[in-house]
Amino acid sequence: MDLITEFKKLINECSYPVFFTGAGISTDSGIPDFRGPNGFWKKNTPIYFQDFINSEDMRIKYWNQRLQFKRNLYSYEPNFGHKAIAKIIKQKNHGHCITQNIDNLHQKGGLDIDQVTEIHGNATYALCLDCSKIFELKEIHENFLKTLAAPLCNKCNGLIKTATISFGQPMPENEMKRAHQEAESADLLIVAGSSLSVFPAAKIPLYAKEKGALLVILNNEKTDFDEIADLVINENISDTLKRVI
Repeated sequence: MDLITEFKKLINECSYPVFFTGAGISTDSGIPDFRGPNGFWKKNTPIYFQDFINSEDMRIKYWNQRLQFKRNLYSYEPNFGHKAIAKIIKQKNHGHCITQNIDNLHQKGGLDIDQVTEIHGNATYALCLDCSKIFELKEIHENFLKTLAAPLCNKCNGLIKTATISFGQPMPENEMKRAHQEAESADLLIVAGSSLSVFPAAKIPLYAKEKGALLVILNNEKTDFDEIADLVINENISDTLKRVI
């Protein structure tokens, strides 16, 4: 049995598919891999969370980086891979998508908000770190360009940051709990576009495997988890899914 036929069989026979996606699912939408040769972190130095908290200069540098990233963020559209994942979950009437991505493309691609768990947050809006008030980025960016000062919450005067998890920032407790619950419910967990090298997120597919799920890895390059996977396909994700659904 060839790999595509085997993958199609696993999808047809599963009852609760859970996808675990990384940057590779969004590259066909034009978003560079953050760690790739042309990735964001090759051109920008990461601002660690504690530095953001402690230094106004670092907060200003952070928001300058966000402006650079934001210029193209809203122009990106979901690709076939995002839409295929939504179609599989919708057709099954069960399932979930756990994503490391912050681009909101799974929701734009057809999944409901409650069908997606964003363990690294979402870059399309901002939050007060103290009171959790939500802010639209357009307002934040306009004020930042006028004042060149890091934004503060107009409700409690707390620091405002995009709703993403920075280096050194604790993982979101509720999202990680939900991700593990979904992984435990899965009878098929499909990794799509993740190198499985960022921890603790990368432990989630392993947890699903330990709880009895079959594990499929779709990624252009090999991962450290390939040896324990039930099926590995090292091809373009959209091309693979086009042959499956």
